[in-house]
Amino acid sequence: MSRTPRDRDEEGRARSARPRDGLGRPLPYGAEGVPRQPEGLSRTPAETLAEAQRLLDAGMPFHAHEVFEDAWKTGPAEERDLWQGLAQLAVGLTHTARGNARGGARLLRRGADRVTSPRPGAQGRSYGIDVDGLAGWARELADRTDRGGGDGAGPVVDAAAEAPRLRRR
Repeated sequence: MSRTPRDRDEEGRARSARPRDGLGRPLPYGAEGVPRQPEGLSRTPAETLAEAQRLLDAGMPFHAHEVFEDAWKTGPAEERDLWQGLAQLAVGLTHTARGNARGGARLLRRGADRVTSPRPGAQGRSYGIDVDGLAGWARELADRTDRGGGDGAGPVVDAAAEAPRLRRR
């Protein structure tokens, strides 16, 4: 049995080259997808929040998650929980927009708990992040999608319409 070779990056790591849609779902090779986020960028917290908000507002929470992932991988270790929590919120929105109510709700609640825990919450507030508002948004969306049914499938939400505001106005 012949196996298709895996896509690899310049360093030889397995990395899918398939295009993706706005919710991060892989598309067939040759299809037109949305531009992928460059990996490993080191942004300031303000740049991270601005780019993530732009992507959330565009209905691309999967791509916003990648921006937060860069922040936790390239930023100071003491901020890791903050950026991971924000990434979980973005992935939770991704899952709910794909109709995966159970997985989305779980990630939304986990992210809400992480960003409001003492150290990440204080760090987030110092960057102007509306930590309490985000946690409330996440828990409300989790509750709403959880009511979709016992099979784990829930109502498909519009990611752009449900996009949270990261910073206080």
